[in-house]
Amino acid sequence: MRLCEIAIVGLGLMGSSALHSLVRRGADVLGFDPITVGEARGSSHGSCRVYRRFNFESAAYTDLSDAAFKRWRMLESASGRTILMPSRVLEAGPPGSKMVADSRAAARLKGDIAGAATGTEANAAFPAFRLPEEWDVVVQESGGILLAEAAIRAFREGAEQRIVAATARMRPTAAGIRITTPHEEVLAEKVIVAAGPWIAGLVPRLARHLKITRQPVGWFAPARPEWVRYGEFPIFIVEGARGLVYGFPDFEGRGVKAAQHDHGPVVDADAWEPPATDDELDVVGTTLADLLPGAAGPIVDRDICLYTNTLAADLRKDDGNEFIIDRLPHDPRIIVASPCSGHGAKFASAIGAMVADMALDPKVLAPEAFRLDRYSHPLAGRTGGLL
Repeated sequence: MRLCEIAIVGLGLMGSSALHSLVRRGADVLGFDPITVGEARGSSHGSCRVYRRFNFESAAYTDLSDAAFKRWRMLESASGRTILMPSRVLEAGPPGSKMVADSRAAARLKGDIAGAATGTEANAAFPAFRLPEEWDVVVQESGGILLAEAAIRAFREGAEQRIVAATARMRPTAAGIRITTPHEEVLAEKVIVAAGPWIAGLVPRLARHLKITRQPVGWFAPARPEWVRYGEFPIFIVEGARGLVYGFPDFEGRGVKAAQHDHGPVVDADAWEPPATDDELDVVGTTLADLLPGAAGPIVDRDICLYTNTLAADLRKDDGNEFIIDRLPHDPRIIVASPCSGHGAKFASAIGAMVADMALDPKVLAPEAFRLDRYSHPLAGRTGGLL
């Protein structure tokens, strides 16, 4: 049986970031994940994610965004790869939009006016848009396109010999946490669980606080390709009549990637098939046609993303869609670094470093907002399951 100081179960953005941090600090660490980079499964698959400095979900995220930004730049410098491509982020909604107001408020707390505008002004600046004139708009200059798979590859460079490409079960014992794969057993002093939608299978008592939703993604052949090029067209989040739709400039030559941010149907962790249907992408296509006609067009590619979302807490003000980053109360040798409720990728460089700190130093605590003590239901019980 192999021994190690720290095991990481799940090597998407969060787990690979933690692996990178621990290897750099000389820790004896092994990572487990059956999914290869580029495979169309897992919360971190696909080429890109949105980086926003100011987050309508909570102004408290700004400091975490800033810490993550610095670490993304450090990763770029160390790896020689492009990880974060600068891009403006345009958020728009009807007059009084809470999303726009909350983003604006988060920016003001840092002394940033964040480009307040109207629909008329946004349409003039970005001709692909056709927003109602009276709409509220905010434009962040300090956003970016996070190249997710490139980031994972950069995090793993130099750590390839520490990665076990296999499913993993874990079982706490008095001697340590026993990690079992189809080929071997490993005994770890501590475990970081960063398994995205599979986390409930590894920590079953967590399941009652989570829901996994199916989020269809489409690439659309734009009506006006010259209007949606990277550098000229922003990342966008628009509050249409049927919900929030976000998307990217055509930076890959594949078309405009867009998806609905509102939660889709509740599914299990293996619901990656079938591919997104035309009906599932109807809200996205209709929203583009109504509000961004220059970006609208036929679907040329499609994918599925899964959000692993937290439910509302009962012991602190928390409406759900937050993060869980904490030690398990009944076994602090196990650190949970998931879920991220569909908006955690941009923070992965900082969160990975955070959970690495927690694994190395028992005095380090996660931010209060992310801790499990916001829920009254105890998590005591056996831990086990399949990644």
